[in-house]
Amino acid sequence: MKTVYSEKHKLHHAKFELINGRMQPAVEMPSRAETVLERVKAVDLGPIIGPSAHGLDPVLKVHDAGFVTFLERAWGLWAAEGRDYEALPLVWPVRGLRQIEPDYIDGKLSYYSFDAGTPITAGTWAAATASADVALTGADLLRAGATAAFALCRPPGHHAAADFYGGYCFLNNAAIAAQSFIDAGAGRVAILDVDYHHGNGTQAIFYRRPDVYFASIHGDPRQEFPFFLGYEDETGEGAGEGCNANYPLVWGSGFDAWSAALEDACRRIAAYGPEVVVVSLGVDTFEKDPISQFKLKSDDYLRIGKTIAALGKPTLFVMEGGYAVAEIGINAVNVLQGFEGRG
Repeated sequence: MKTVYSEKHKLHHAKFELINGRMQPAVEMPSRAETVLERVKAVDLGPIIGPSAHGLDPVLKVHDAGFVTFLERAWGLWAAEGRDYEALPLVWPVRGLRQIEPDYIDGKLSYYSFDAGTPITAGTWAAATASADVALTGADLLRAGATAAFALCRPPGHHAAADFYGGYCFLNNAAIAAQSFIDAGAGRVAILDVDYHHGNGTQAIFYRRPDVYFASIHGDPRQEFPFFLGYEDETGEGAGEGCNANYPLVWGSGFDAWSAALEDACRRIAAYGPEVVVVSLGVDTFEKDPISQFKLKSDDYLRIGKTIAALGKPTLFVMEGGYAVAEIGINAVNVLQGFEGRG
């Protein structure tokens, strides 16, 4: 299996985030991707290649043009105010407030974000667009005949919707890759999100569409970030009715409950009949993850890979979350080895 990786991810290196009411060191850091890459090399998973440049056209098939322009300009507008520290939003346009994009950068940050834990830095735009190119290059490999590929994306993407960012995500890499398959002629694509947190952005992008099936296994939104999406009764809307499946699980869930959800999600995906599967590969379901509450162990990720392989579909793995840095490489690569029958 080929791995696509870009050194440009290091350009996004936030020093802090607002979490639990305090400014704390950021948990989404460059060492996450570097540790996964080291493990890919250690087990000789396969060739490691750099991404091809795809420009913004594939991004704009998924994301609103105004939002993309904002991301491109945000740091420059922030720095023009004499600020050399990371950009965070100030207020959100909640119920009863007007949904009009302000002219001033502080208002723009608030308009386009949904949390205060996703700083924009001087290198965020370059890193985010490179991450999208990593996912798109992985999709290119599948279209060229590969049965599977690993897009080692960073920053992650599944919390980013068409017109907002948050949850450490700026551009939705998995959604951009899925859309590229549709644009290349695929009639049906499935996205399986196994990250601990609900892929709210991916769901929102495809919720009214029948050509992309979305299934997510995640922490129950009654307890867990991002809180306001990911319930079982969210099954799609309009033409997309029946093309969305959520599996919210309570804090403390172990592999028995989690794997039962995976089996059912794969059953539904198989019945949907996609031509290709995109996996939003988060391993923050691990028992030692510092910001998550599930209890999966490293060996469980081998079984996850085997279950996904049983779908028998060309599969693009897109890296999402996972914040137990010491084990992130083992856990992510275990999924890939399990998929290939090597574990």
